[in-house]
Amino acid sequence: MRIALGNDHAGYSLKAHVRGALERLGHEVIDTGTQSDAPVDFPDITWDTCKLVVRGEADKAVLVCGTGQGAVMAANKIPGIRCALAHDVYSAHQSVEHDDANAVAMGAWVIGPAIAAEVIEAFLNARFDDDADTVRRVRKLHELERNAAQQLGEEMSKEITR
Repeated sequence: MRIALGNDHAGYSLKAHVRGALERLGHEVIDTGTQSDAPVDFPDITWDTCKLVVRGEADKAVLVCGTGQGAVMAANKIPGIRCALAHDVYSAHQSVEHDDANAVAMGAWVIGPAIAAEVIEAFLNARFDDDADTVRRVRKLHELERNAAQQLGEEMSKEITR
């Protein structure tokens, strides 16, 4: 698989380990930065990384920041991205099997290299369980993504004009 790998300055210390794990598993890595521990804004790195998945230039994305929280929040603002926060193997594979996650975020301040490698392997080896229930739920995620902002905007407009 082609994997887009992005990190902010807080995730820089874990990035080389994550990249090594990806390469040992036989994946091609597209490194979207950052290349140092100089401060950068995680939303920018998240966008640069996840847009490759949305455009079909990468199969999945792996994001590393301090806690993983900022990256997962930013990623899930991007249409077409379903990003999981995973610091354990179970969450990593469940996010794909039940939620069709195409990106995973993790925190360099939360997990070390060995667990990060296990999380990545579980995430990338998992397959979506396309039974009727999971398909329906993921379809509803897509509907939320498409419709929520428009519907909220329309509701707010009606309230303002009252």
